[in-house]
Amino acid sequence: MAPSKLSRGLAKALFIDLDYRKNNEPKEAVHSAAESFESIETYEEREPTVAEYLYYHRPTAAGGVRYIKSLFPFWQWIFHYNLSALSTVSTLRSSVSCCTGLSPPPRISRSDCCVMSQLVGICAARRDDHPQYAPENIARSLVLISGAVLLFIGLTRLGWIVEFIPLVAITSFMTGAAFRIACGQVPALLWNQGVKPEQATYLSFGRINNYVIDPSQELVAVGFTNLFGPFLGAYPATGSFSRTAIKSKAGVRTPLAGIFTAVIVLLALYVLTSVFFYIPMASLAGLIIHAVGDLITPPNVVYQFWEVSPLEVVIFFGGVFITIFTNIENGIYFTVAASAALLLLRLAKAKGHFMGKVRIYRVTKDTAGKDVPFNEKGESLGVQTREAYIPVQKDDGTNPVIDIQSPYPGVFVYRFGEGFNYTNCAHYMDVLSAHVFKETRRTILDKFEKLGDRPWNDPGPRRGAKIDLNDSRPILRAIVLDFAAVNNVDVTSIQTLIDVRNQLDRYADPEVVEWHFANVTNRWTRRALGVAGFGYPSLKDEPNLGRWKPIFSVAATDASSDSIEKKGPIERTASRDEEDVIAPTRSVGVAQLANRGDGKLAAVQGMNRPFFHIDVAAAVESATANAEAKGEVSGRSSPTEKQ
Repeated sequence: MAPSKLSRGLAKALFIDLDYRKNNEPKEAVHSAAESFESIETYEEREPTVAEYLYYHRPTAAGGVRYIKSLFPFWQWIFHYNLSALSTVSTLRSSVSCCTGLSPPPRISRSDCCVMSQLVGICAARRDDHPQYAPENIARSLVLISGAVLLFIGLTRLGWIVEFIPLVAITSFMTGAAFRIACGQVPALLWNQGVKPEQATYLSFGRINNYVIDPSQELVAVGFTNLFGPFLGAYPATGSFSRTAIKSKAGVRTPLAGIFTAVIVLLALYVLTSVFFYIPMASLAGLIIHAVGDLITPPNVVYQFWEVSPLEVVIFFGGVFITIFTNIENGIYFTVAASAALLLLRLAKAKGHFMGKVRIYRVTKDTAGKDVPFNEKGESLGVQTREAYIPVQKDDGTNPVIDIQSPYPGVFVYRFGEGFNYTNCAHYMDVLSAHVFKETRRTILDKFEKLGDRPWNDPGPRRGAKIDLNDSRPILRAIVLDFAAVNNVDVTSIQTLIDVRNQLDRYADPEVVEWHFANVTNRWTRRALGVAGFGYPSLKDEPNLGRWKPIFSVAATDASSDSIEKKGPIERTASRDEEDVIAPTRSVGVAQLANRGDGKLAAVQGMNRPFFHIDVAAAVESATANAEAKGEVSGRSSPTEKQ
């Protein structure tokens, strides 16, 4: 949308250039190149806007109804309740599970637990500094505050923050707490009181019983319980691991078991309280020590952790020892902090790969034992083939004897290993620049007229030595970046790309390095790259724009394309992205391709961004075609020296 006069005046007053992209983008050359394909329906990608994003995420009446319904999941299953599950309440297994205070698998069993009791005890111990507060009042205040916080997190649907707690932290916490509880109950065997051990973890039981856990809704339930519980004399409650585990093994199948749990608990509180007085503490201690055995992570599971990630096993044992010998809070802090540090380290030192081209032959059982004819180029005439790109370092497990070829002299394909953001962009670009400088030479070998013009970090040849004019390395032509592992980018990563582009342009001067991008699936990422001047030819390369050879990926249009055009911008883009999947993987004639669908061909991606490609093969093909065209014109097949 064009800016209004008011916005232009305000931008001018603030020295904001609204037309900088128009001045740096060769729109006429790109448009004329797109129009030259007369038999292809042109498509220009429209960049996303903040207004469009806000419109898509605006509150709606239907969304409000869904939110209200999500707060009461009872209505989602009660009307198709399986009565056969209710009939099992009378069996021994379900009776045992109900008597132990269990809720059904689809929801956590909420009650007091020993870990919660220990944390409450730590806070209540501060009564020595504030004797005016009774311990029970401190406990009730903690329940009220924690319930309000949890309820707020759940109602605002921020329950996904629990996903930041890794599995290794949970298992370490459970194991350390189990050891502490078991050791703490040993004196109770000699006539001392103990507490019943529980620990909360619900995702594992959700996977075991094949249902999806909504963390936000669980926090709503726990928060509601703790917020209103103090007014009825309730104790702090959370999700109980041990009761949930027993319940799962007992065969409880529906959340309706919570009603029977509540009835049994009420009867026990009002009728059997006096009977509980005669239960020996030593007996309870023995039961507790036996129960916490299930909380300890088995050695076989730890061994599987080692097979998956050895570093996380070190974090696991560190958390266990800290929990046992200090306290539970320190164990939790250590495991979460260490896991976060490991995650950041892996992001910051993510490894990229330079890709090389291989010819893949598809062999089936029927063709494996037959002689396959090859032409003079070594290409198979009887087996379907395609190009693939694998790391040239051969450190990804591919067969080291495979012959990997360079896409084209001076063209480099670089694949990001794990995202592209401010934590790892400098590391990625340092590796890319170092490899390019090693494998290529300057376009003009001696471009510094005076010795003082040479940068300090480019010493050049020794004094008295001549420049090697027989350098057989190619000049830098193009960089192809594979964004398959990249979803979002940030300001730092884009600025790093700009800096490296300027650095390589100076290195390749007077040639201009082309930057091609493959597998950029996020519209906001394409917008960010377009703002930075990527995705289209540079105006610095204006002398070669007339010889520019654009290559577009096209596909047969759907017969229902008219209905697609009637959709909103985001839905239309989603439909366009779906077309990427059916793009042809081998060269075919335009007439042959037009026979599919409704006989029309259309560009799969925006033709106004010709350097954004559907895959690596398309990006390399485009970069190679332009490099060959420039090589034919410039004639720089051997090193040149500035006169």
